[in-house]
Amino acid sequence: MADSADVIDSILKDCKVIAVVGCSREPGKPSHDVPAYMQSKGYRVIPVNPFADIILGEKVYKKLADIKESVDVVDVFRPGSETPSIAAEALHIHAKALWLQEGIANDEARRIAEDGGMLFVMDRCMMKEHDRRA
Repeated sequence: MADSADVIDSILKDCKVIAVVGCSREPGKPSHDVPAYMQSKGYRVIPVNPFADIILGEKVYKKLADIKESVDVVDVFRPGSETPSIAAEALHIHAKALWLQEGIANDEARRIAEDGGMLFVMDRCMMKEHDRRA
């Protein structure tokens, strides 16, 4: 049932704080432009990148566990092979959803997320899905 229109609708409607793992400083990269778009639509974006301090005007965290505020959805711009550990970290911080961006898929990450009660989307672009519903 993951990736259904209802799951995507629920995440986009109810999840307003997005931690973006792999958020980039470089405009023109999807890992920069998608979070910038979501931020422009009123979502709170929390960048996660071990090599930056400020992205999109926001303090950058080195890892999900460093974030001290509540996170609704973890949006992932990292290789599929890294996503199971990111899924486990998302569970640890009590995120409601895990979203693997377009081109990123991992069945183990899906299992971890769904077994932990999180909503799950993979291989979909959050910006495109939001724009489709606007």
